[in-house]
Amino acid sequence: MDLNLTPEEQTFRDELRSWLADNVPEPWPLSRRGENVEDYWNFLRAWQRKLFDGGWAGISWPKEFGGRGASPVQQSIFLAEVARAQAPQHLGVIGEGLVGPTIIVAGTDEQKRRFLPRILTGEDIWCQGYSEPNSGSDLASLGTRAIRDGDEYVVNGQKIWTSFAHIADWCLLLVRTDPDVPKHKGITCLLVDMKSPGISARPLRQMSGESGFNEVFFTDVRVPVDNQLGELNNGWRVGLTALMNERANLGSSMYVAFEETMAKLVDLCRMHKRNGQPLCADPIVRQKIAQAQVELEIFRLNTDRALSRANANETPGPEGSILKIYWSEMNQRLSQTAMEILGDVAQLSTFDNGAWAYCYLRSRGNTIEGGTSEIQRNILAERVLGLPKSY
Repeated sequence: MDLNLTPEEQTFRDELRSWLADNVPEPWPLSRRGENVEDYWNFLRAWQRKLFDGGWAGISWPKEFGGRGASPVQQSIFLAEVARAQAPQHLGVIGEGLVGPTIIVAGTDEQKRRFLPRILTGEDIWCQGYSEPNSGSDLASLGTRAIRDGDEYVVNGQKIWTSFAHIADWCLLLVRTDPDVPKHKGITCLLVDMKSPGISARPLRQMSGESGFNEVFFTDVRVPVDNQLGELNNGWRVGLTALMNERANLGSSMYVAFEETMAKLVDLCRMHKRNGQPLCADPIVRQKIAQAQVELEIFRLNTDRALSRANANETPGPEGSILKIYWSEMNQRLSQTAMEILGDVAQLSTFDNGAWAYCYLRSRGNTIEGGTSEIQRNILAERVLGLPKSY
């Protein structure tokens, strides 16, 4: 694939850069930790609305649903430029990236008219109710039950590691509607109003100090049958449609973030001294920096390979699992390297506003979220390499 931008892609990039230069707020609250957390979430809702007003919400969606019909390369450009401009966190990432595309594929005309516009404007923030305490990696074994009662389902159960649940307006929820069939075949997908009576979301405090994940309890929650997404007991396929969108073009934005982290680390190594010498004068430090730079270049090449396949409209291959394993473990190594090079001072909240300590602590969750490294390796071993299962 020729990765040089076409004139159309260059125009797209330049328009986006210009808009970001004029609209990215500065300063803005960088953390969802601390006393003003509610102000932070309100700020992100306003940013989502600004993206919509500027024509930059849901760019990959078909134009008939309010998107731009952007190509994979344009999506990659968008994510990279937003990261490069250090724009605020994208609060609508689940609604735009997972829920919206799933409703477009599996939803009724009424569901599309009702939900899609409000996702783009940021009026509705979504969460994804998949993982449970006893079925995190084995999603098909979920136990949250939905029993039909007239024109409603009555839902009981628990979900965990649910991002944004404490502020979300709606949830894409997988429930078991038939316990007497093979586990993949008795699941249904529901669109659930998070303000319904019987729903309790409890934030889970992480060692990084933030509480982005939640455990969510459903007690006799009534959901209209009209909010069923897709066919009854066919929720496994609907759920997979959402998962297929989860990592689309993720590498483009992450590469920019890692690249900037590396540049900042190198600058600090030149500025700070130990025993009267710049950190970069230490040959061991230089070796660690070189190793991290090599790994970053490998990540870039793998990202380009995945983008090339997507741009050619080829069937997705193993790149998604490869990239997920690679970036999550690479980020942990990079964070570890930074802490080793910078020394004890990097653990202080007063050093660089606590950024390095936060990155180190937050990176611990990378190999769990979005599909654990163990599960991703199983996928590659069994489905790509054809290796026998390990019992």
